[in-house]
Amino acid sequence: MTSSSRLPGFYHLPLEERVARVAREAGLTDEETVALHAAIGLDLARAEQMVENVVSLYSLPLGIAVNFVVNGRDVLVPMAIEEPSVVAGASFTAKLARAGGGFRAIVDEPEMIGQIQVLDLADPCSARFDLLAARDELLALADETDPVIVQLGGGARDLKVRVLEHTPAGPMLVLHLIFDCRDAMGANTVNTACEALAARVEEITGGRVLLRILSNLADRRLARARCTIPVDGLGFRDFPGETVARGIVEAWAFAAADPYRAATHNKGIMNGVDAVVVATGNDWRAIEAGAHAYAARSGRYTSLSSWAIDAQGNLAGTLELPLALGIVGGATRVHPTAQLALKVLGVETARELAEIVAAVGLAQNLAALRALATEGIQRGHMRLHARQVAIAAGAEGDEVAPVVQQIVADGTVRVDHAQEILKRLRQGAKA
Repeated sequence: MTSSSRLPGFYHLPLEERVARVAREAGLTDEETVALHAAIGLDLARAEQMVENVVSLYSLPLGIAVNFVVNGRDVLVPMAIEEPSVVAGASFTAKLARAGGGFRAIVDEPEMIGQIQVLDLADPCSARFDLLAARDELLALADETDPVIVQLGGGARDLKVRVLEHTPAGPMLVLHLIFDCRDAMGANTVNTACEALAARVEEITGGRVLLRILSNLADRRLARARCTIPVDGLGFRDFPGETVARGIVEAWAFAAADPYRAATHNKGIMNGVDAVVVATGNDWRAIEAGAHAYAARSGRYTSLSSWAIDAQGNLAGTLELPLALGIVGGATRVHPTAQLALKVLGVETARELAEIVAAVGLAQNLAALRALATEGIQRGHMRLHARQVAIAAGAEGDEVAPVVQQIVADGTVRVDHAQEILKRLRQGAKA
């Protein structure tokens, strides 16, 4: 359990000291600390058991976002991402939110939807009636597929049946199995239950079952986060706090009204969400699919977040999106780094993980909107991106810092310019 996420100067510490500080705050063992420091994660032998045709491993930087308080608890947040400024942005806005009490987050019950497609029906509406009449029987049959999850308080919860009258393949019926997955993401559990019901569904309806699979539009498993930012903490340089707050609301309004802007707006949210999802070994592709489908649930793609000035004049933000996450099963229990990330987070349930992920998504959204509404997104981003540019230009070791400093000062963060600086630096060293 993290004792404090408020770590002033964390960014400026040497790597070894950052690792030691995280280990101390998160209560890691000596063995876990060594594993974190030495990047002892997935090995090829374990990778071969996870996917097919393995030839190598692919690594991402694992950073720690600081300053987060979620539901009154300090949290250090592991984020696996290659893009500069994401970890820094989330950490900074978490500090702003901390002044307003941190993030408050709530999460629905972990209910997933499994879909069973039924075709070749003479009377789809009558078939729908028959399935609903057999509800209790079908739920009991679904529960038999996973007695362990039932013992833990999960299991089949309900049946919903829809008639799709007009499809390219003609009329069809779709049964939704609502299944509580507890601390699992739930894909394998739900898919198994749907397949187990297929034969009985055919008997009841007289139709032909084709697809039996979960839906990644997990709109029964929503996570919501909220924060309040005191306006006086938003101001900097030539930007008064009230001006920044108003700009953030106006920038959000653009995303709320225009799908072209909303796509980039929501991508910024997912920068934070995906980074934690990847770090914990969860399925970021499922999360992405569900989030964007949810953003278009009204028939028009729009913002996942909302920003306003509250009655006290503070900036208030909320975020709502589906988050089907797990802390058991899958890569979360196979990947060593994912296990370490879950320990650093200090979560004991999938719902706690979803609360934190939603808070990080909202923090990242605020970071992007604040930059866009003031000095522009490139100033801070390119300053951090300069390190990657310097390395791409060939800088090594002690060469990186002076090259970064010069290309940022010149305002030309490009590989060709970095190569020129590096060439002069090396010529000076030989002189």
